[in-house]
Amino acid sequence: MDEDGPGRAWWSRAVVYQIYPRSFADSDGDGVGDLRGITERLDHLSLLGVDVLWLSPVYPSPQDDNGYDISDYQDIDPLFGTLADFDRLLAAVHERGMKLVMDLVVNHTSDEHPWFTASRDGGREGDRRDWYVWRPARDGKEPGAPGAEPNNWGSFFTGPAWTYDEKSGEYYLHLFSRKQPDLNWDNPEVRQAVYAMMRWWLERGVDGFRMDVVNLISKAPGLPDGVVPEGARYGDGSPYYVCGPHVHTYLAEMHREVFADHPRGLLTVGEMPGVTVEEARLFTDPARRELDMVFQFEHVGLDQGPGGKFDVRPLELTDLKASLARWQTGLGDTGWNSLYWNNHDQPRAVSRFGDDSPAHRERSAKLLATVLHLHRGTPYVYQGEELGMANAPFASLDDFRDIESLNHHREQSALGVDEERILSGLRHRGRDNARTPMQWDGTRHAGFTTGTPWIAVNPDHAHVNAEAQRADPDSVFHHYRRLIALRHTEPVLTHGDFRLLHPDHEQLYAFTRRDAASGTELLVLANFGATDLTVDLPEGWEQSPTLLTNVPGDALRGAPDVLGPWEARVHRRTI
Repeated sequence: MDEDGPGRAWWSRAVVYQIYPRSFADSDGDGVGDLRGITERLDHLSLLGVDVLWLSPVYPSPQDDNGYDISDYQDIDPLFGTLADFDRLLAAVHERGMKLVMDLVVNHTSDEHPWFTASRDGGREGDRRDWYVWRPARDGKEPGAPGAEPNNWGSFFTGPAWTYDEKSGEYYLHLFSRKQPDLNWDNPEVRQAVYAMMRWWLERGVDGFRMDVVNLISKAPGLPDGVVPEGARYGDGSPYYVCGPHVHTYLAEMHREVFADHPRGLLTVGEMPGVTVEEARLFTDPARRELDMVFQFEHVGLDQGPGGKFDVRPLELTDLKASLARWQTGLGDTGWNSLYWNNHDQPRAVSRFGDDSPAHRERSAKLLATVLHLHRGTPYVYQGEELGMANAPFASLDDFRDIESLNHHREQSALGVDEERILSGLRHRGRDNARTPMQWDGTRHAGFTTGTPWIAVNPDHAHVNAEAQRADPDSVFHHYRRLIALRHTEPVLTHGDFRLLHPDHEQLYAFTRRDAASGTELLVLANFGATDLTVDLPEGWEQSPTLLTNVPGDALRGAPDVLGPWEARVHRRTI
């Protein structure tokens, strides 16, 4: 493993950039992004200064869940190109001194994967039957009838988590879409097949994996019914599959068989819905040799009401600070944090945590970047975040593409919920917000494609685009460049401890990073609001120089203890 000082791997000072290939850059005019398009735009990422590219799935897929339903783990979907295109992309990434991480989706496959077709078509005793989770109907129930499912779990994408297969007379489990059957990780043949596939990609030259919902791979014996929340149709099965009984065993086995003693420095990050700080500390403890870091979801659930992600409520800054601080201190020196505001499953950060109005969009986007990148952990930048891209103005249901949003609309409409209320939830939290095309310039379709894009481009691309921002030294893009350069040069951001200040303040986000070894301490001040804020500077910081700010130089001539609207400032001192 490449090291960056005592006890720190190279990724502790790196910044990762997530690419959603379908929406990044289209090279052939079919309206869908592709691998050649990514290769053509690598100089943008090189200029930004990121170290790692994380590529969302490009494998063959029926595209039921935009590629997270994989039908062949060892090829490229023609939608995105060929294996030769992938090899050229990988070589071009490495030539620029960057690494490439693949998306690993192995909690489930597509129902069109040969593994599943063999499991289904072979009958109850057929080939690979035990590679997936099959169960008979409930005792005393007619197979296929409502309520006959093996348990009462609900799917993440609405409806039951089970689908009945008439040919074999049993149900298969799918925590997500019915076209995404869950693999049976208790079967050692499944695990060995997955490990062999991972080694194949590493031998091809990739530099690690982002592991989709990997903490769901181990299910509790017996698959018990879950508690049915008030007003819900299905039981909550999460206590029986979130960080299940063998998940640590399986990830330790994966590390031994795939990653241990690998000659290149790799990165492994596990997406883990519902993971706790205590569990994450185990997953990321280097001595346990499981994963390098995890994605947790606590902070992106704080603005959700009891009705779930589409039940939007105002975010309290005090809750956000408490959550992020808990993860900063909870993982401490043992584990490691992944830092993110948004990704392909989350709405745009500036619309959710900042202010996307014309008056404050740029400054609040820079503030969010400053706060995130000054925390302890590895920052992840989602495509377009470095431009301050905002949520899209979806006018009607016809503008949405995502299966989760469409299923939610169908379910809520059937329950008689008001149409505008449903659409409001989708506009605020729908995953399509993150999937509108990358805004390269102000031309038609934002320079993403010469054809018709698979989903409409945000009309604000006329003034929010990469071409304009690269030419403007005060842009959001160049602020991200400065932050990324700072992470590469300031050891305190890698090694320093974290201390939250003013936890109960409803507008000020303030914390320090302190590293005795380098003799450096940083003070981060951020005004999460559209009004001026007077700050009570901690003792000894009154005369400290400003290391970084998100406002033009002239604005710094005001009172040093006053932060303007959405102003962020980083002070530095020697200790």
